[in-house]
Amino acid sequence: MVTSAFSVSAQEAQEAQVAFGAVKADPSLPVEVTSEKLNVNQEDGSAEFLGDVIVIQGEMRLTAERVLVIYNEERSGIERMEATEDVVLVSPPDAAEGDWAEYTIDSGEIVMKGNVLLTQGPSTISGDQMNADLTAGTATMTGNVKTILQPGGN
Repeated sequence: MVTSAFSVSAQEAQEAQVAFGAVKADPSLPVEVTSEKLNVNQEDGSAEFLGDVIVIQGEMRLTAERVLVIYNEERSGIERMEATEDVVLVSPPDAAEGDWAEYTIDSGEIVMKGNVLLTQGPSTISGDQMNADLTAGTATMTGNVKTILQPGGN
């Protein structure tokens, strides 16, 4: 097997568009959240999940130490979720990790920031921010983008 590394300097690449997830997400599916602790704030209509938080929606799985759920104005559904501390997003077969993420449920969009690392098979892409559209199966990495490609072959 031939292994090679390809690196692009920050001046050459400030943005990279990539595929993300083999299965397009359906934002209308139920969202399942598990954690060690739950704090509910009746005044602002938010819920804070703490400790080994796992969020599952269809094939998408997000894990973090803290997830804040913000409900819409009518409190009839989730508007968005903010995840912090050891954030990992898996949309098979791809996975991304970062310091912070915000998931807007209706649009199926996730923004990850802070030391973002996207793993696609043996290849990786890192950057300051990743904007993923789970319904389209695409993502854009921005800011200090570095790519390491590990092509297979003889």
